[in-house]
Order: sequence, then C-alpha cells, then structure tokens
Amino acid sequence: MMTIQFWFDFGSNYSYLSMLRIAPLAAAAGVQVQLKPFMLGPIFKSFGWDSSPFVLQPLKGRYVWNDMRRQCAKFGLRWQQPSQFPRNGLLAARIALQAEAAPWLPAFYERVMLANFADDLDISDEAVIGAILADLGVDSARTIAEAKSDSAKASLRARTEEAAALGIFGAPMFLVGEEMFWGNDRLEDALAYAQQVSAPAALG
Repeated sequence: MMTIQFWFDFGSNYSYLSMLRIAPLAAAAGVQVQLKPFMLGPIFKSFGWDSSPFVLQPLKGRYVWNDMRRQCAKFGLRWQQPSQFPRNGLLAARIALQAEAAPWLPAFYERVMLANFADDLDISDEAVIGAILADLGVDSARTIAEAKSDSAKASLRARTEEAAALGIFGAPMFLVGEEMFWGNDRLEDALAYAQQVSAPAALG
C-alpha cells in the first residue's frame, strides 16, 4: 500500500480542512497516511516573516476567511473564524511527537483542530489540551508534563528542521515519494498520484 505524508501545523486553517477530510478519502483510495505535525513559524521566519502571510497581507486575509466559510460549507465541516490567528500549536505538536504510536493520536489531531477552528478555543492553553486528552481517556497531567521535556522539545525541532530540509514552505503539504502537493485543494490530486505510482507494483 502506498503511503502519503501529510505535513500540517495545528494553527493552519487549510490544514484543518485536510485533517477532517483525509482519513475517509485515503481509505477509499487504498492509501496509507503518515501524519507529520510540524511548526510553520520557524519556516516563515526563515523567509523574513514574523507571522502568517494571511496576517501580513490584509487583502489575502480577508479573502481566506471568506474562502474558509465557503469551503467548510462545501465539505459539511463546522467553522468559526478564530478570534486569534495564528494560534500556537506548540504544545499539541510536542504531545503528538511524544506519542506517535498511540492509538488515540488521530482523534487527538482532529479534536485539536476542531477546538481551534470550530470552537474558537485557545489550543496553546494547557487546560484546553488537557480537556481533550482527558476526554480521550489519556492521563493529561503526565502527557503534558512529558511534552515539556527536553526530548519533546528536541523532537519537534528536529521535525521542523526535517520539513525545511524537504523544502516544505506551507501547510498542508502532501508528499508522495518525492512529489509535493501543497494545499487542501491538492489533497485529492495527491491521493490519485499515490494510487497511480502504486499501480505497477500491484500489477507485478
């Protein structure tokens, strides 16, 4: 089965759309998904940006929020424009990297995204993240404490450096082998390409 890498930032609004859509689409396509949280902030800083381009360019920002409303209506997803943007997904990303093999992790990804973009909750707040973990049956105090460890910090730095080395410049980004697909509107294209490149192996 071909694997697609889904690189995302918890503060990325278009990553929200993809996170809520990718599992059933990938299952229908027979494609395995590897979820790769990282931090866009350091990558933006390497471009000389101190925030999201949607903040730095007001015209683009106004367009994006209208587009998000339309896209969420199109896909039947809940939507509430965040009162703060972009929100810091550092804690959630560290938790994700500390628990990469945990069975509850995909649900955690979706819950954090929904908290940010459907419920307008501050995902940098330990109480918000702790409530999500507890609702999933996870020891929230221990998990959050582990996310503050030096190893968790180093893991996230390494993941973000890996993203930069791959040439990732935004989120969501989908990688199929060395092929790169940027944006929620390229999710279906990425899945179709994954099917295409895996077909010869399947026939052999």
